[in-house]
Amino acid sequence: MTPIRLLIADDHMVVRTGLRHLFETEPGFAVVADVENGAEAVSAVAEHRPDIVLMDLQMPVMDGVEAIRQIRARPDAPPVLVLTTYDSDAQILAAVEAGAAGYLLKDTPRDLLFDSVRSCVRGGSPLAPSVAARLLARVGNRTPASEPLTGRELQVVELVARGASNREIARDLRISEATVKTHLLHIFEKLEVGDRTSAVTTALERGLIRLPRQ
Repeated sequence: MTPIRLLIADDHMVVRTGLRHLFETEPGFAVVADVENGAEAVSAVAEHRPDIVLMDLQMPVMDGVEAIRQIRARPDAPPVLVLTTYDSDAQILAAVEAGAAGYLLKDTPRDLLFDSVRSCVRGGSPLAPSVAARLLARVGNRTPASEPLTGRELQVVELVARGASNREIARDLRISEATVKTHLLHIFEKLEVGDRTSAVTTALERGLIRLPRQ
């Protein structure tokens, strides 16, 4: 199996060293580079072409949000997974609007971190529970779990069931990736699940969607 190639961006050497060791000792991962600021992250993406970038937000020279924006503007840009200690509304929204695929906090358990990286590479959008709650509150219209999925939400979960990434869903439905993420958050809330796989499983169990014919 080809390992997932990571680029780590964090201004604290101890954090970079710890993350590098964590991923290099776990089968299925390879760290191609670690850098200490956003500008170096942008350059390293061009040089190493990683499968995913693990990005801190508060860094010198260029912060994480601007680095995410520049990385995601590149052709064939890798997903960027935020890993930070900051979970303020402003930081979360800025990162998501810049194009972050997911947002985790540095106290995330190692197994969940590994799973989140794998999910991002497959097109997923992992969010720490506290981050998901804040984002849902900010985008508004928190809906009770008993409320049915809208037509658009059904379209999104059907495409997820077909294996489509957020980018592919956005293209097929002619909406932005940020809008796809918002729909997914509402789907998770209504179905009372925490990830894409559980959303598909629950939607299938309730007869909301059907698996595509092979």
